[in-house]
Amino acid sequence: QVKLVESGGGLVQAGGSLRLSCVASGRTFSSVDMGWHRQAPGKEREFIAAVSWIAGSTFYADSMKGRFIISRDKAENSVYLQMNNLQPEDTAIYYCHAGATHYNGGHYYTPDAYWGQGTQVTVSS
Repeated sequence: QVKLVESGGGLVQAGGSLRLSCVASGRTFSSVDMGWHRQAPGKEREFIAAVSWIAGSTFYADSMKGRFIISRDKAENSVYLQMNNLQPEDTAIYYCHAGATHYNGGHYYTPDAYWGQGTQVTVSS
């Protein structure tokens, strides 16, 4: 059993920053990646970024590069998402995931991931 708990969401003005946190418990993560997706109202869930637990290699969706930075703390079993220069279109529920990252057709996907409950990020204009 894996449990992922996100925190750090909230309301921020356009141009502001937020740092999301996700704490994992329930199993070891030596062989999986952890990362983030988001889902805006009326849209599909989209991959943001992932980090490999052992090596710390990072993967970003092309559209997320530059403003979003993923990191992990192995001692804390945590993964973080630093989000800068937020815009209203970044408004979404942000979900933490744990699972292998696959790449195909120019996109990353995590078909067997565990998920957190999500944290709301709202960016006002």
